[in-house]
Amino acid sequence: MSAENPRGPLAGVRILDLSSIVLGPLATLTLAGLGAEVIKIEAPEGDNVREAGSMRVDAHGVEHEKMGHVFMHNNRGKKSVVLDLKKASAREALLMLAKDADVLLSNIRPAAMDRLGLGYEALAAVNPRLVYVTACGYSARGPYAERPAYDDLIQGAVGLPWLMQQAGTQDPMYAPVSIADRVTGLHVAYSISAALFARERSGSGQHVEVPMFESVAHFVLADHMAGRTFAAGAAGERASTGEAGVGEAGYDRLLSVDRRPYRTADGYLCVLIYNDKHWRTFLNAIGQPELFTEDPLFSSQRNRSRRIREIYAWVAGVMRTRSSAQWQALLDEADIPYQVVNSIEDLLNDPHLNATGFIGEEIHPTEGHVRTLGNPTTWSGTPLPALSPAPRLGEHSVEVLLSAGYSRDEVKRLLDEGAACAPRHPGSATTAATAGA
Repeated sequence: MSAENPRGPLAGVRILDLSSIVLGPLATLTLAGLGAEVIKIEAPEGDNVREAGSMRVDAHGVEHEKMGHVFMHNNRGKKSVVLDLKKASAREALLMLAKDADVLLSNIRPAAMDRLGLGYEALAAVNPRLVYVTACGYSARGPYAERPAYDDLIQGAVGLPWLMQQAGTQDPMYAPVSIADRVTGLHVAYSISAALFARERSGSGQHVEVPMFESVAHFVLADHMAGRTFAAGAAGERASTGEAGVGEAGYDRLLSVDRRPYRTADGYLCVLIYNDKHWRTFLNAIGQPELFTEDPLFSSQRNRSRRIREIYAWVAGVMRTRSSAQWQALLDEADIPYQVVNSIEDLLNDPHLNATGFIGEEIHPTEGHVRTLGNPTTWSGTPLPALSPAPRLGEHSVEVLLSAGYSRDEVKRLLDEGAACAPRHPGSATTAATAGA
């Protein structure tokens, strides 16, 4: 294990990250935030997402190259090493790095990794303690194993656009966040942590597969299998799913067309009147306490659940009768859960996020003054590290190869033949190191 980073619960863990886009980089960002050393292995053209989204522009309106905002947020705290794995000498360099690594993460298809001679068996022969993680689209155990997978495709495969339409959109729609990548990325992060814990007990590494389809299907079906959960019961048994019908899929509460921010007299407000206490207090506050005891629609959690669409529609009508400010004062007094509808700009200026330090700022070496996202967790015994800015493409190639045991002449040879790459910006530390090779 590396001992470069003295802070965080994963201090001393070294991860070789061959992943790209969002899924894998989010996982290793999470682990870097817990103290792991993450060496990001990139192809000569770099991670595709380096050129996605917003970028800094210079005084002439020209975009900076390969430092898009999605890349910058997902790759803080990492070192970038460029290896062209199509070249034998680059593959040898990766095997050299793997000897001292704790984890190798890849979202390259397993068959392609095998063809490169970088499959699990090859890496385990070099380092039996290595935790080798494959983040893939579909499990190797099923017929979709070789299909390509991206966030939009997996959203479609697990029914999210269909669910959006069931909830009231005119046409099927994707969720406007890369939810499939991010859900699966968190599965990867905890899987790596658990595999490292298992290795401390057994002494051996292992191959862990984390597929997107199965990860996000679990996320969706835990809510929306609904009556289908019970459909295969014993003869004569039926599922009670209220108005959705016996044995039907879909969680009514989440699919109600009125489950959305409520329109008030002058805006919108998010309100959740959930349990008996909330309902009793709310009905008292609006001057209709008798509804709780006299109207079966409101009298119990089960009744409200069975007729949740009626409940949401009723609340939607009531909310239109007062302004947002009036509702906030009433809901505060009644201790009813609510929240305003923030824009992204509101979120960046949120007093809570700024007070906790979640929204931070730093000076990036090439991108200047930038906002950063902090770690949402707090640790009393193992304080978390401050993350370095997202790396330039190949920024640490020379440094990491030298630390792996390559001589300066050997590093120069790798650079000259294009097996490795390093930035050539004047004055960069990497260029200075290369010049002395």
